Amino acid sequence: MAIGAEVVALLILALIAVLAIMSSGIKIVRPYEQGIYMRLGRYVRVLNQGVNWVAPLINVVVKIDLRTQVLDVPRQEVITKDNSPTNVDAIIYIKVIDPTKAFFQVTNYRTATIYLAQTTLRSIIGDMELDEILSNRQKINLHLRDVLDEATDKWGVKVEGVEIREVDPAGKVKDSMEEQTSAERLRRAAILKADGSKRAAILNAEGEKRARILQAEGLRQAKILEAEGERLAIILRSQGEAQKLRILSVGASPLDSKALTVLSLDTMRSIGNGQATKIIFPFELTKLVEGASEYLGIGRQTPAREITRPEDVERVVGKAEEILGPIPTPDELHAELKALEKAMEAEKIEAEEIADIRERMAKKTEKKE
Repeated sequence: MAIGAEVVALLILALIAVLAIMSSGIKIVRPYEQGIYMRLGRYVRVLNQGVNWVAPLINVVVKIDLRTQVLDVPRQEVITKDNSPTNVDAIIYIKVIDPTKAFFQVTNYRTATIYLAQTTLRSIIGDMELDEILSNRQKINLHLRDVLDEATDKWGVKVEGVEIREVDPAGKVKDSMEEQTSAERLRRAAILKADGSKRAAILNAEGEKRARILQAEGLRQAKILEAEGERLAIILRSQGEAQKLRILSVGASPLDSKALTVLSLDTMRSIGNGQATKIIFPFELTKLVEGASEYLGIGRQTPAREITRPEDVERVVGKAEEILGPIPTPDELHAELKALEKAMEAEKIEAEEIADIRERMAKKTEKKE
């Protein structure tokens, strides 16, 4: 019985050992992995996802992750083209597309990619100036990605993207940049101030110009109105004088020499009442005395025939329209004045349009400058 129990135990142990050996040949590959199967130091094949059976005890299976991996490029100090020390670090996104190359062509593709990114980043940054680096990060990212992708292609690794995470100039460089920024702001402020002064001077000059134009226009219109008023006054005075002459000619026609003598004596009395120290007579005084004596009954007789009717005056002197010419009526004068005002208003509008055109041309000239 003892011998039978030992045999059973040995069989059980042997079965367990066989199961353990057989189970070592079962390899499970996850959906995001692929396995490199080697037997006795020789590459056999690539194991796909799922359960795979390999020869136990004499096999080696290395699983390669096919997902996108994020690698951190350590921070390093780089000297730019304009000799500015700058600390730069980056992030790389890679993905294994050929597990066989990733395992057999390089010892550790992650470490190799990081070191390659460091040296390539140092080379790219060294060929650029600091201002260009700060303003062209996207350009650096694309360039670095293309260079790394071409270099890692023989490792079966694809570089999907590169991002410059931080560009940190040295302390002295930062101080210089702050001074440069401050100077640039002062320069812009000075430019804006000068531009404001320029615009203010232009606007003031334009305002003075328009004021002078309006003043000249007002003065011109005032002179035109004064001249028109003077012309109308002369016309009216002339019309009044003409009517006076017509009345005198009609009224004086029936006067005889005696009446004229009385009027002359009356004129002499008016002259005598004046305060002037010198009196100039426009006619011979002896003739006036002679006329007065005749009026008193010593001499001259009244003419036999006198002109007493307006028709006789017109026959002797002529018609008033032929002598004086056409005299405008008040309505005609008002119509002419309104026409003149309309013409002045049109000239004012034309002057304003010319001023607006000049202003627009001045603004266009400022924009071109």
